[in-house]
Amino acid sequence: MGEIATSLNIQREEVVFALDAIQDPISLFEPIYHDGGDPIFVMDQISDDKDVDNQWLEGISIREAMSRLNDREKEILKMRFFDGRTQMEVAEEIGISQAQVSRLEKTALKNIRRYIGEERTKE
Repeated sequence: MGEIATSLNIQREEVVFALDAIQDPISLFEPIYHDGGDPIFVMDQISDDKDVDNQWLEGISIREAMSRLNDREKEILKMRFFDGRTQMEVAEEIGISQAQVSRLEKTALKNIRRYIGEERTKE
C-alpha cells in the first residue's frame, strides 16, 4: 500500500479507504435474514429520508399527542428526549424520585402511542 500511495502521490490512508471500498455488488433483494417466516431483504434495511410527507405527518401526530399530556408529563419528555437529560437529572431538577420519573415517562409514552395508534386506525 505504501508503494501505491507513493506512486500516486497520495496518503497511505486514502489507498486503504479506496481498497476497502472495492466490494462485489449485492442485490437489494438479497435475503439477509430468514427465520422460517418471511425473509428480510437488504432493501428492507435501507431507510428513505426523502419521504418528507411521512415525516411531516408523524411530526404533527406527535405534537398533537404531546398536547394531550399534562404539564408534568410534557416537561419530563422535553427534558429527557429534547434536552438529553437522564432520569436522575430530571428527578433532581423537578424534585421527585427517579422511579417516579420513570413511571411518568412510561405512562406519557404509552399515551402518545395510544393516541397515534387511534389516529392511524381512522385513516
